[in-house]
Amino acid sequence: MLEAIKGRRSIRAFTSQPVEQKLVETLIDAARHAPSAGNIQPWEFVIVKKPFVKRKLAQAALNQSFIEGAPVVIVVCANEGASENGYGSRGKTLYCIQDTAAATQNILLTAFALGLGTCWVGAFGEEEVTQAIGLRDSVRPVAIVPIGHAIANPPKRPRRPLNEIIHYEEF
Repeated sequence: MLEAIKGRRSIRAFTSQPVEQKLVETLIDAARHAPSAGNIQPWEFVIVKKPFVKRKLAQAALNQSFIEGAPVVIVVCANEGASENGYGSRGKTLYCIQDTAAATQNILLTAFALGLGTCWVGAFGEEEVTQAIGLRDSVRPVAIVPIGHAIANPPKRPRRPLNEIIHYEEF
């Protein structure tokens, strides 16, 4: 597990090799095993393979064109309504986001373990993504995850040292 956590990188260049449907389903299976508040499991996953839809997603994501180059893109969505029914406004504004973030991390780590590259894209226009994939009311896009076989593995990026981020008893 630590190898996946420390070895995972944001991949922005993919080969043209397709990603098998079974591997995509393995990623979603890992995602659905993430923890969620009250076990509501407020996630929805939209699998995108059509080039024109990937183009719309790339445009919605501030023209991050590498999204189009991925054989598969998963849009991780939060069902705000489900979380709101369970926990009111805090469920809608926080818990469903935390839950889908945990599911997204499971996708990233599992993809690494399967030899696939991913990138967590959070910079996008929600309305444009919503329209591109036809989301219904109360379902919000949270992350766009392009997936494929990496052309190259980028070097490790620096991390803040532990003594800068650990606080005992108080901040």
